[in-house]
Amino acid sequence: MATDTLKSNAPATRPTIFEWFLPVPAMCFAGLLVTDIVYWRTADMMWADFSAWLVTAGVIMGLLVFLAGLIDWASGGWRAARRPAWPGVIGYMLVFIVSVFNALIHSRDGWTSVVPTGLILSASAVLLLLVTAAVDRARPRAGS
Repeated sequence: MATDTLKSNAPATRPTIFEWFLPVPAMCFAGLLVTDIVYWRTADMMWADFSAWLVTAGVIMGLLVFLAGLIDWASGGWRAARRPAWPGVIGYMLVFIVSVFNALIHSRDGWTSVVPTGLILSASAVLLLLVTAAVDRARPRAGS
């Protein structure tokens, strides 16, 4: 009995390391916006502490995402895409830069650690993240 093997010319799509790690800092920055808003409304210092921890965790995980992106780029994971990934890379880097400045603002004590600058930076980071994710999602992937 002869067996025929099916071969596909479409490249195999697999999630990159970058895509595995990206949701972690994104959730930290989204949670940061929530805790900043709650602190602004309640002035309970516990929420400012939560914000400081979330922005720190988000920046640290953002560094890991950056390293994962470098690994993906070096291994050719992004070459399979039909369009360049640079709009997403630039957008995520802007989110990271805004968040580093936000971490410096959140290192202050008391009310000024969040209101108004920290809250504005948190909202800006989340807005940039949403726009970048939409642009990155609209980019056709290999095999689609």
